[in-house]
Amino acid sequence: MTAFLGFDTSNYTTSAALFFPETGEIRQEKKLLPVPQGQKGLRQSDCVFHHTVQLPQVTEALLASPAAPAAVCASAVPRMQTGSYMPCFLVGVAAAKIAAGTNGVPYYETSHQHGHIAAAAFGAGKPELLNRRFLAFHVSGGTTEAVLVEPDEAEIFRCTLVAESLDLKAGQAIDRAGVMLGLPFPCGAALEQLAAESDRVFRIRPTLREGCPSLSGIENKCKAMLDRNEPAKDVAAFCLQSVAAALEAMTEHLLGQYGELPLLYAGGVMSNAMIRDRFTARFGAHFAPPALSADNAAGVAILGYLKHERR
Repeated sequence: MTAFLGFDTSNYTTSAALFFPETGEIRQEKKLLPVPQGQKGLRQSDCVFHHTVQLPQVTEALLASPAAPAAVCASAVPRMQTGSYMPCFLVGVAAAKIAAGTNGVPYYETSHQHGHIAAAAFGAGKPELLNRRFLAFHVSGGTTEAVLVEPDEAEIFRCTLVAESLDLKAGQAIDRAGVMLGLPFPCGAALEQLAAESDRVFRIRPTLREGCPSLSGIENKCKAMLDRNEPAKDVAAFCLQSVAAALEAMTEHLLGQYGELPLLYAGGVMSNAMIRDRFTARFGAHFAPPALSADNAAGVAILGYLKHERR
């Protein structure tokens, strides 16, 4: 059975995946980078080191059942735009080139953002979106932005930035609130679990400038709540409700600007059940399953297949 191999070595996750186009099956293995308790992130040099250690472990687990790839693809840059670069992606690129050369098959490159969008489209059961115009949101610790997606012959699709956070990213706001509460980093899953214990509903007016949200105030308000000794569960709920309100306002603005286009959400923040339920009910939005919403190499493997088909 034909397989396509993908690698993604992002800021916080080492990922490898196989995509089998005949069946649509996706096999993936991934491992979070270790972040010491109390720290808010990693330096790029540390990311490169940990990816170098973890990628052989991830790949060995994925390829326990032999499957020679027909092509190999890696996310080489954060976004497909001039100046977009992070050293952490070089680890995946090196592994992909070695795998392609060893197997005598083509090597392809894409972006981390493209991988998220492709994984979300396939995971949501909407691969046809990649052949039409739609709005895609990538919401994580490194990115909070919306792009207008349109078909592209060379890259399968192209992304035009139409809105982005003015300061903190949504994932950063969540992680910073979580670190304040003593939760393990990255904090999204633990903060969601804690917020589920709260029954408070906050009235939130997000700050928006031409569709671009400001999220830095969330961190300050969470700190103020803690200084007032408000329950940790309520601080967690306020943080997530604030992020949801900002993303909701961002979505409404863009729908007003571009019309009723399909909506696709990707990135680790959008794996949050409360946010997903809220946006599904309000907008009929499309989401990948959680395993394909957080950082992963599945979309990269899928794009390797699509690029190979267009040779």
